[in-house]
Amino acid sequence: MSRLVYVLNGPNLNLLGKRQPHIYGHTTLADVETECRALAKELKLELRFHQSNREYEIIDWVHEARESAGGIVINPAAFTHTSVAVLDALNAFDGHVFEVHISNVHKREPFRHHSYVSLRSDGVIAGFGTQGYCLALRRVATLIDEKQG
Repeated sequence: MSRLVYVLNGPNLNLLGKRQPHIYGHTTLADVETECRALAKELKLELRFHQSNREYEIIDWVHEARESAGGIVINPAAFTHTSVAVLDALNAFDGHVFEVHISNVHKREPFRHHSYVSLRSDGVIAGFGTQGYCLALRRVATLIDEKQG
């Protein structure tokens, strides 16, 4: 199984560290990428890290991952609650999928309690701040290592 992992980020995460810091903290998406790359190196994973405010780009990256990746870590942001299209793309991916949310979505508005993406995810991490990305990467690495024996 490939050691390539895609880390995909949905809308408004480009504003991480600036938008609603009382909910999302002061860590920027660039900081998250730096932390993920350092951990990926330690875990001997190759990383593709992307963010888009456009649903079709997220879908295109999931399609791209189908050809080469062993896992996807995805913070779909608002697409979590709205996008059957992202779910359909993830359903066509055979590798591991982990959904990450920086905040605990279950303590927030009721519309945030439903996730289409969770229907495909192997695991969901919510409320651990940006550390959730690293937790998900560790789990993907463990599962890939188990498959490789």
